[in-house]
Amino acid sequence: MEYDKINIKTQLNKTQLHKLLEEQYKIFNNKHSISESLPDPLGVAREFSSDKVALFCALFAYGNVRAILKFLKSSPLTELQNNKIDKNQQYKVYRFQTANDVEIFIKALCKIDNLHDIFYKAYKKDSTLSGIKAMQEAIYKNISIQSDGLKFLIGNTDSSSPLKRWNMFLRWLVRNDNVDLGRWSDVKKSDLILPLDVHTFKISQKLGILKRKTYDIKAALEATNTLREFDSNDPVKYDFALYRIGQLGLLES
Repeated sequence: MEYDKINIKTQLNKTQLHKLLEEQYKIFNNKHSISESLPDPLGVAREFSSDKVALFCALFAYGNVRAILKFLKSSPLTELQNNKIDKNQQYKVYRFQTANDVEIFIKALCKIDNLHDIFYKAYKKDSTLSGIKAMQEAIYKNISIQSDGLKFLIGNTDSSSPLKRWNMFLRWLVRNDNVDLGRWSDVKKSDLILPLDVHTFKISQKLGILKRKTYDIKAALEATNTLREFDSNDPVKYDFALYRIGQLGLLES
């Protein structure tokens, strides 16, 4: 499927930006937005009814998308879904994670009873970021040796990072449309944070969604607040379209 280029000659006002975002959301909110020609780790997560598999797919969603999918499809996701890992299972290396890192991470996930409950308790008490931190801490609690690869994968619980992959996981699990999974219906879509990656960071700056020049959690929150002006109940609905616009190089200026 071919997508039209977006030519921005002058800075858009709020009305024009809202119109553009709604148009792009409608274009990319369909079953064809994830396919063999437009692959995405979410496509793998869709094949399983498991929050743990979804988190595994989200946290390993960095780097070249086809390399990500190759790795995910070589991983024991069915076993992870069933919390039953074959002791003779062979694990693959993925970029910054050794085979041992992958094994430790999967076994740590298997020891966790319920990701939703861990997130929800901290989220309701405080915030979305607290819920993410609670999930990170639950995983670290089940890991005896924290290698650099595992720290990169899970993240620092006190980091200023945008937490892109964690926020993407929450988008998948909370939102429910033609793209996202919508399994956690008791979490408010309005509380989600934009999964800011390099593509969406640059696109958000070009479109006037984001003024902050530093790529960090403050930038993700600023962009989310801008998008909340256009849809206060579901500001992150525009994320997938912003990601595809950047990935496909559709924005011209």
